[in-house]
Amino acid sequence: MICSSRLTGCAALLLGILAAPPAWARMVAKPVGWALDGMRFQSVLVYDDAVATRRPGLVMVPNWHGVNAIAIDKAKMIAGRDYVILLTDMYGATIRPADDGQAMAAVKPLLSDRVLMRARVRRALDELRSQAATAPIDMSRLAAIGFCFGGAAVLDLARSGADVKAVVSFHGNLTTDDPALARHIRADVLVMNGADDATTSPDFGAFLDEMRQTPTDWQFVVIGHAVHCFTETEATAPTGMCRYDARAAARSYALMRQWLAARFTRAP
Repeated sequence: MICSSRLTGCAALLLGILAAPPAWARMVAKPVGWALDGMRFQSVLVYDDAVATRRPGLVMVPNWHGVNAIAIDKAKMIAGRDYVILLTDMYGATIRPADDGQAMAAVKPLLSDRVLMRARVRRALDELRSQAATAPIDMSRLAAIGFCFGGAAVLDLARSGADVKAVVSFHGNLTTDDPALARHIRADVLVMNGADDATTSPDFGAFLDEMRQTPTDWQFVVIGHAVHCFTETEATAPTGMCRYDARAAARSYALMRQWLAARFTRAP
């Protein structure tokens, strides 16, 4: 579930700004491990160590290929000088999918056992909190973001009632094992999917019905002409349902930053 269009105009400019860290940046990518139910997980904490100021902490769940070099680079681009990101291993330290087939095999047990998925993503949030002892995380400003399968994971984090300010899903799986869990959501939720995403569009209606039960602020943005994987730069196929779209990516990142900034500055 990863996703080409040419970089043009303001989209190219914005992506260039987001992707190119300033010369004085000192990006850290620190391995972070933990155990859950007898299984080891290996994630990566990403932030700019040249900035001393405490900043929001984000749990980031990548697409179904999991923690790899591409996901680490993406976490660095998003983190910049603004966030501390825990790039989260949802599969276990020994599972690193090398292709779509292996990714499908890794993701199936979690999509079929949402209780397990919620337990793993909540453990990641606990680990992010514990990292505040050594990393510049502002504990009053925590959120989660996810891409494709990772979008499903962070939406399940929200459904679990996790105490975070916001959850943001990019071209994510929208299904749930229990729509009533939406009543437990405490985070403000931003979900962005492509209008032409045949993978997730059949679930739009049920997702809207589910979110109408949510007591918090939420927004579902459908991005015109985008298909699945629109933020995934490695999805370079010119056609198909998994395609990077520079304009949609730039728009969604800007919406994410606006959404997070508003939630992090809102008075309790």
